[in-house]
Amino acid sequence: MLRVGLTGGLGSGKSTVAAILRELGAEVVEADELGRALMEPGQAVFSTIVEHFGAEVVGPDGRLKRARLAEMAFKEGRLQELNAIIHPAVLAAEERWMEQVFERNPAAVAVVESALIFEVERDARLRGESGTLLANWLKHLDRIVLVTAPDEMKIARYIARVSPDGVGRATAEASARERLQHQIPDAGKAAISDYVIVNEGNISDLHAQVEALWPILRASAIA
Repeated sequence: MLRVGLTGGLGSGKSTVAAILRELGAEVVEADELGRALMEPGQAVFSTIVEHFGAEVVGPDGRLKRARLAEMAFKEGRLQELNAIIHPAVLAAEERWMEQVFERNPAAVAVVESALIFEVERDARLRGESGTLLANWLKHLDRIVLVTAPDEMKIARYIARVSPDGVGRATAEASARERLQHQIPDAGKAAISDYVIVNEGNISDLHAQVEALWPILRASAIA
């Protein structure tokens, strides 16, 4: 079995890499998807967020106003508070998912796709944690695969995704730059990753890199 962390900054193309790995036979889970589910009404994470940030983050439909929550996190300097609520639950869910995968198939390659693998551990340590799952998350992963791209390309991809018609382009660009500021630069991540995939926009080249990596991961899983 092999536990793989697949990471990369926003707009790096890690979701595309995850899709290719899934096609090749990997089991893949998305941290964002787990986080969204945990932030739904009725979940403990939802209740804790509302208790901590106040009723203003709840919309008329009873669900979280994600735009307001993001504004409080990034513009009002409360990102660490939000992460301290969400990240422990997400990582615990990822752990449970990997356990279930390996129960079904002990030789599986289980891939956790997350933009913030390194940042989760960094932020936990900055909060003074030492023995928690968050502060030692990298020890729970056997390999780290980093997807890189130039920052301006990341920003352009993010804008194209969230503002395909061009409406709100300036807001989307500002949001992308704010988020990148909170992420460790690719150079720092690459130095402590096991494998680096460079995604500069050529999909054929991207496929070739992932296809070359897959047998290495597969061999490690059954070793």
